[in-house]
Amino acid sequence: MTTIAQCFSIDEAQVLRSVLAGSGISAFLPDELTAGVYPSALFSNASGFRVQVEDEDAASARRVLAAPERPAP
Repeated sequence: MTTIAQCFSIDEAQVLRSVLAGSGISAFLPDELTAGVYPSALFSNASGFRVQVEDEDAASARRVLAAPERPAP
């Protein structure tokens, strides 16, 4: 697994996971269970929330996340 992003909130990490899923890349949030067990961690986990992908998807995932946002139609 390769960490491709570190987010300040679980919500931000979930958005990135959704963006990647829309491109066919499975992403994992290994810190998601911590946020569920400790609700105070939802918005301020001291180490942040990692977004991880399979090693072979890392380069593609970085390209997807680096792409400029497109305006909504």
